[in-house]
Amino acid sequence: MNRISQILLRPGFFTSHLAGAARATPVMTTAATTRCWYSADATAPPASAATVDKSTLEKLVRTNKVVVFMKGNPQAPRCGFSNAVVQIMRMHGVQYDAHDVLQNEALRQGVKEFTDWPTIPQVFINGEFVGGCDILLQMHQSGDLIEELQKAGIVSELLKAQQAKDEQDAKNKK
Repeated sequence: MNRISQILLRPGFFTSHLAGAARATPVMTTAATTRCWYSADATAPPASAATVDKSTLEKLVRTNKVVVFMKGNPQAPRCGFSNAVVQIMRMHGVQYDAHDVLQNEALRQGVKEFTDWPTIPQVFINGEFVGGCDILLQMHQSGDLIEELQKAGIVSELLKAQQAKDEQDAKNKK
């Protein structure tokens, strides 16, 4: 297991690292409660394409509120950084389009040129490039990701859990 996954999955990580309204107890998911991700590879350019133009990429990043270009897919990430992004998205309960850049070299190079960002994974929220794994991890730890998701009309599961806990605590005090 890579270092980022170890940090994300460390017991007590959320209660010690998330600030303010974002602070929550760990959220465990089961098969019945796990949110689905949307595979957008059917809308991606064909693997035989020599290049992927800017207009195609602009369409791809606007197919959903959250779009991730990653190595592998959410059910089987093929690198630790892509896995960390998947884990963060799962913790927040975000549904997103995922594009496997290992299936299409033109897409892989095209998205790097499109964002002027050299690494994969790459995350887009509301059609805007947010960053890679390191940026997403920082946003998650600081609580900024919850705010960005809210701007896109997405309520984080971590925020919902905290609100439910706060409501329960308020009832218990009465």
